[in-house]
Amino acid sequence: MLNISQPALSQILLHAEDQLGFKLFSRVRGKLVPTREAEELYPECERIFAELGALRRRTTDMRFGRTGLIRIAASAPPAMSIVPKALLAFRAAHPDVVVRCLIAPLTNIVDMIQNGDAPLGVVMNDGARPGIEVETLGHADLVCVVPESHRLSESAEIGFADLQNETLISYRAGTLPGRLLLSAAAAEKQMFNPAIEIDISITALPFVRDGFGVAIVDGLLPWEQFPGLVRRPLKQRTTVPIALLTSRDRPLTGSHRDMRDNLRDAFAAVLDADGHVA
Repeated sequence: MLNISQPALSQILLHAEDQLGFKLFSRVRGKLVPTREAEELYPECERIFAELGALRRRTTDMRFGRTGLIRIAASAPPAMSIVPKALLAFRAAHPDVVVRCLIAPLTNIVDMIQNGDAPLGVVMNDGARPGIEVETLGHADLVCVVPESHRLSESAEIGFADLQNETLISYRAGTLPGRLLLSAAAAEKQMFNPAIEIDISITALPFVRDGFGVAIVDGLLPWEQFPGLVRRPLKQRTTVPIALLTSRDRPLTGSHRDMRDNLRDAFAAVLDADGHVA
C-alpha cells in the first residue's frame, strides 16, 4: 500500500520511535501490536491526515480558481459605486471565492498594497508611489450636492460665484480634490474656502441632509439615491483620477487577476466618451 519494502518501512518506524522517545509497536508472536501510546496518538494522526487531504483539495481548487480569498482595498466612493459592479461579474464566475473588501483612506491603502495585506487597491489619486503599479482607469467629475429645497437646486450648473455666501462643505486643501478645486475657483477669480472640511465625500452627506450647507464632492457616489439631495455639475468642470493599484513586487494570484479585469470592465462601463464618470 505504501509502495516501499518491508525493511525500509522497519527503518522508518525505528526512526520515528527514536525521534518520539517511546515505542509505537510491540512484537507479539511475530506480529506488530500498537502500544498504548500509539493508540492514544492514532485519533490525532487521523485528524492531521484528514486536514492534509483537505489542504490538498483546497490548493487544487485555488490553482483552478474555484475557491480562495481575494482582498480589495478601496476608497469609499469607488467601494460604494464601482466595486459592487465588478463583484457581480466576479461572483458569477467564482461563486466559491471569498471576497474581502476593505474601505480605507488613501495612505492606508498604499500601506496595504506595499505590505501585501491587499493585492488590489482602488483610489482617487494616480500619483506615483514606491513599489506600486498605478493604472489610471478614468476620471470622476466633482459635483455640487445641495438639499432639494435649496435655491441652487433649480440651477442647471453651479459656479464658485454662486457659492461665496454659502456654508461650503468640501475637501481640505491638503487632498488632491482640494487642490484641484482651489485651482478651479482661482480660474473663476473666486475663493474656495470650505467651512466644513472632509477627506471622504460620504461624510458630507449628513451635513447637507441636515441643512448645514452645500457640498462639492465626487460624483462617483450615487447621490440621487439619498432622499432630499440634488446634485448639479460645476461650471468649471473639475475631475479626479480613479486608479487601480497593485504591487510591483508581488504577482497577483489567478483570482486576483480576474478581479482586476472585472474592475477594469466595471469602470469602462460607466465612463462616457471623454473617459469620465458622469
